[in-house]
Amino acid sequence: MNLNIKKIKKDFPILKQRINKKKIIYLDNATTVQKPKIVIKSVNKFIRKQYSSINRGIYTLSNINTNTIEEIRIKISKFINSNSPEEIIFIKNTTEGINLLSNTITKKFTKPKDNILISLMEHHSNIAPWYYISKKLDLELRIIKIKKNGKLNIKNFKKLIDNNTKILSITHISNILGIINPIKKIIKIAKKNKIITIIDGSQSISHIKINVKDINCDFYIFSGHKMYAFNGIGILYGKKKILEQLNPWQFGGGIISNINIKNNKIKNINFINSPWKFEPGTYNVESIISIKYAIKYINYIKINNIIKYEKKLTKYLINKLKSLSEIIIYGSDPRIGIISFNIKNCNCYDIGFLLNQYGICIRTGNQCAIPLIKFYKIPGVCRISIALYNSKKDINTFIFYLKKIIKIIK
Repeated sequence: MNLNIKKIKKDFPILKQRINKKKIIYLDNATTVQKPKIVIKSVNKFIRKQYSSINRGIYTLSNINTNTIEEIRIKISKFINSNSPEEIIFIKNTTEGINLLSNTITKKFTKPKDNILISLMEHHSNIAPWYYISKKLDLELRIIKIKKNGKLNIKNFKKLIDNNTKILSITHISNILGIINPIKKIIKIAKKNKIITIIDGSQSISHIKINVKDINCDFYIFSGHKMYAFNGIGILYGKKKILEQLNPWQFGGGIISNINIKNNKIKNINFINSPWKFEPGTYNVESIISIKYAIKYINYIKINNIIKYEKKLTKYLINKLKSLSEIIIYGSDPRIGIISFNIKNCNCYDIGFLLNQYGICIRTGNQCAIPLIKFYKIPGVCRISIALYNSKKDINTFIFYLKKIIKIIK
């Protein structure tokens, strides 16, 4: 199936907007992707005709929405091929998911002087939670090195493992380099050493097919807004046998089965089963609804078609950038459509600012991955990241204005 990109562009209303009288060319999809009409309309319809909280009443609207949310849990389970919908936890975003795990797994499966592994290419969301919990619990946080081409140093990874290594938390795809890490190989090594494996899937969820059973990770986390859904919702997949051993991280309504009081004091509090015990408070029902229709949209286009199209477009973009002698590109294959670059002797913020004058949206700066930026001894990068609604015409326009900018600043 050849994708009709002109038709797909029409599915995204924001792409009709203009900046400085120029039609938007949105190339910041690694930060967040735009929303198709099917997602926008479905949530609008829900708010107008079906809105209510869930698990809070016996009235019709509440019952309908409670059932709907559980049906969506099943759809997400099938989308990533987990064993059971009870392995799917609704969270705010990937950041919350990693914080949830750092505050629960460590208390159950580590002791002082044990160690945790992350890599040099991690987003701050997969660095800071582990750093602070390691300080609190007297754990050691070890950093896996990368090679000059941006690839993970597997030899160093193996070297860092010892009998006290308990947790590995690593990104599936680098948010700066776009490099796809050899997750199955990494997890296989970790499993031989009885290490709990956590995968940050923020950059992978809408660009490659995710099969958690095949990957065999213990946890996989992603944010809805990076897969054409709304902000404020994410998914934490976890193997049921591990989830059942963990206590909640946050506490509140909806997760308590009983509170025992004796002699005017609380004796103990009992929780409901997982995954619901990890979902306290009022659900973000609108955003959960949006994931249902985001999955529907991805399934309509078909993930294999998205992969093939984005792969071709990425190759086209890289070749265009390589034709410019002033450009420095970071990273290497295998990669998805995330390309970070700099123009020699130019500030990345200046490039982003000037491109915006032509309606072109890219990301500039340290990309919330300061250790990786320091590895390359640079202050920041310009980052282009593509999605299925981007086209060769978008790339050609971007390159045209980039050449113009190079002439101006040189």
